[in-house]
Amino acid sequence: MKPTGWNQFLLDITHDYNLRGKLKEVFLARFAYEHWRKSDLEVWEIAEAASHETYKKQMTQIYGVFANDKPGGCPELDASSRGPGKFQLLRDWFKEVKYPQWQSEQLAGGINGLTPALTVGRGSPLGDNVIYVLRLPTEQQCLEELTRGGALLRIKAPEKMGKTSLLQFLLGEVEATGDRHIYLNLQTAESAMFSNLDKFLRWFCANLSRELGIKPNLDDYWDEELFGSLVSCKTYVQDYLLGQTDRALVLAIDNLDRLFEFPVIAQDFLPMLRYWHEESNNLAQWQKLRLIIANSTEAYVKLDANQSPFNVGRQWKLTGFTKEQILQLKTAYGFDENQIEEENLLNLGELVGGHPYLIRLALDAVQKTSVDLPTILVNAVTQSGIYSNHLRRLWGLLTGTPDLAASMKQVVNSDSPVQLDPPIAYRLESMGLVTLSGDRCSASCPLYQRYFHEQL
Repeated sequence: MKPTGWNQFLLDITHDYNLRGKLKEVFLARFAYEHWRKSDLEVWEIAEAASHETYKKQMTQIYGVFANDKPGGCPELDASSRGPGKFQLLRDWFKEVKYPQWQSEQLAGGINGLTPALTVGRGSPLGDNVIYVLRLPTEQQCLEELTRGGALLRIKAPEKMGKTSLLQFLLGEVEATGDRHIYLNLQTAESAMFSNLDKFLRWFCANLSRELGIKPNLDDYWDEELFGSLVSCKTYVQDYLLGQTDRALVLAIDNLDRLFEFPVIAQDFLPMLRYWHEESNNLAQWQKLRLIIANSTEAYVKLDANQSPFNVGRQWKLTGFTKEQILQLKTAYGFDENQIEEENLLNLGELVGGHPYLIRLALDAVQKTSVDLPTILVNAVTQSGIYSNHLRRLWGLLTGTPDLAASMKQVVNSDSPVQLDPPIAYRLESMGLVTLSGDRCSASCPLYQRYFHEQL
C-alpha cells in the first residue's frame, strides 16, 4: 500500500538535498512508489532521460548526493561501490528512516502550530469557532497511529469527558490529508436494529455507505443463508467500500458500549472488528482501514481474549483537564483576571475533578448570566446551583436502577475505596460517577461525593 503523502515526501527530499532540473525529475520517477519494482530500463523511459546511459549517469549522481560520506547521507550507501543494490539500500532508508521522520515533522507542525485552546479540526464536524482544548500528546499520538495500515485505536472515557470531540477533531485532521473518514455513533441506532445480528450488520454497512456518499449495494454482496452475515459484511466492506479507492479509510465508532446491552450481537460484532484489524497483516486491502472505537466503560460481555478488540491496538484514557488546560479554556473564553480569578477557577476544577463538561457549564454561566464563580462554588450541590439539572439527571438514572443506587451509597458512605461487582462498577464508571483503581471504586470528584452522600 502506498505510504500516505509519499509523493510530497519525495518533493521535500529534493528540496532538502538540493536536487534540481533533470536530476530531480529522474529521482522522482525512480523512487515513486508505483515504480519500486520496475527495472531501470522501464524507469528510464518514464523519466524521459535522453538515453539509458544518460539515465545511469544521472542515477550515479543521485546516489552520490545521498552517500554515507555526505552530511545526512544514508549510512549503508557507498556511492563508489560498483556492486548492485544501491537503489534498494536508498529506497529502504527513505521508507524506514526518512519517511517516518518526515511524518512526525508533518504531524508536529500541524498540531504544535495550533493555539492549544482554540483548536478546531480543519473541516471538522465540530464546526467553526468551537473551542477545543488539545490534550497533547494524545492528539499527536493518535494521528501518528492513523498513518499505519490497519491501525486500531481505542478511546476510553466516562460520559461527557470529551471522547466525541476528540473523534471529531481527529477526523477533521484526516479529512485535511485527503483520506476518507466515517463517524458512526451507535447511540443513533434504533433499538429495533439490534433485534438480530443480520439486521444490525445490514444497518451498519448501509450507514457506512451513506456516510461515504456511496449508494448502498447490499444485495450484490449479501447472502446470509449461504455465507452468513459476518462473511457478507466483511465482503461488502472489503470489496465494495475499500475496493473503490486507494486512499485510507478511517472508521470511528462512537459509544461502542451500546452493544454491551445486546450480548448476542456483541459476541459476534466485536471479534469481527478485531479480525478486520488482524487481516491487515494478510491483505493489502485491509491496510486501508484504520479503526477508532470509543467507549465509556469496560466490556462486560464475555469474550475470548484472542477475539476481543479491547486488548489489541493502542488505547488512550481521557481524564479530567489539567491545571494548564483549565487555564487555556479560560483564555479561550476571553476572560481576564477581573472576571474570573485563577484561584477560584482552579478550586472549581478540583471540585469537579477537571471534568471538561462541568467546567464549561460554569464558564458558560459566568459568560451568559450575572452569576459569578464564587457563587457557583458555594451553590454547587444545591437545587439552585448551575449543576442541579445535571445532578438530578444522574440521580434519576441511579434511582431507576436500585442496584446502582445501593452501590453508589456504599461508595459515598465509605472513607476508603470499596469493591463492587464488576458490571455495577463499570456502569457507574461509564456514568462518570466513580473512578476505578484496580477492583475498587471511589467517587470521581468531590461534587458527586457531597451530592450523593446527602441524597443517599
